[in-house]
Amino acid sequence: MKNKLCVVTGANSGIGYEISKGLLKKGAYLVMVCRNEDKAEQAKTQLMQETGERGIDIVLCDFSIQAEIRKAAEEIQNQYKCIDVLINNHGFIASERNETVDGLEETFAVNHIGYFLFTNLLLDQVLESEKGRIINVASEAHRYGEFDPDNLQLKEGFKVMKAYGNSKLFNILFTKELAERIKDTEVTANCVHPGVVASNFGKNSNFLIRLAYGIGSLFMIPNEKGAETPLYLATSDDVEGVNGAYFKNKRAVAPRKQARDLEAARQLWDMSEELAGLKQPEIQL
Repeated sequence: MKNKLCVVTGANSGIGYEISKGLLKKGAYLVMVCRNEDKAEQAKTQLMQETGERGIDIVLCDFSIQAEIRKAAEEIQNQYKCIDVLINNHGFIASERNETVDGLEETFAVNHIGYFLFTNLLLDQVLESEKGRIINVASEAHRYGEFDPDNLQLKEGFKVMKAYGNSKLFNILFTKELAERIKDTEVTANCVHPGVVASNFGKNSNFLIRLAYGIGSLFMIPNEKGAETPLYLATSDDVEGVNGAYFKNKRAVAPRKQARDLEAARQLWDMSEELAGLKQPEIQL
């Protein structure tokens, strides 16, 4: 990984921080994409102290706002010609149904459209890499989600964990379709369940979610353990050429049936393109 450029979202805390530390220890140059500048700067200082490496850049982005995603991607594009590893790790769980400035349900916007738009904007830079890798952090929570194109953003029947489960299912469907679209290149796209990690995740959600995480944290794995499989996908020769897989504990496993539905993956991609403003307008002849 010496001098390879790695972009990690949500890099200032939790498994994102541990992934970042692991990449730096292997000699990578790191771009931390974070929402809060103060927390990012603190994490950068700590990473430099813990690893002795200074090759760290910070790019700020609130993934609930598409204009900020575009600005962050443009900043990276202007500074770096090539991205060797892109890890979409940021995550969010709502306390109630809210809509973003772009008119999207917030969990859907951050966890799915955030991955989708950011990756598509930076895809040319990843394709410039020799054997580039895209890693999307999903979750076993996808097993509680569903793809319903008529209720994609849960305007009906919204529940906090339903929205989260849907977003993690969408991460896998997005990875499947992305892998299909880049199959004739040297770039691969895979997704990963990092484990149930005792992080700060869920602290901004409602009381019941906070309580569940507080009690459940006694049985959760540490952030260092949660970072192991994402790091494996980012750095190991064992997975060279593996494309479109879902990993758990450093092994490719089968996600739930709907997560393997290629037609659903294509349909979600088309809908996401429109919602993210990436769809090219049809030319009327």
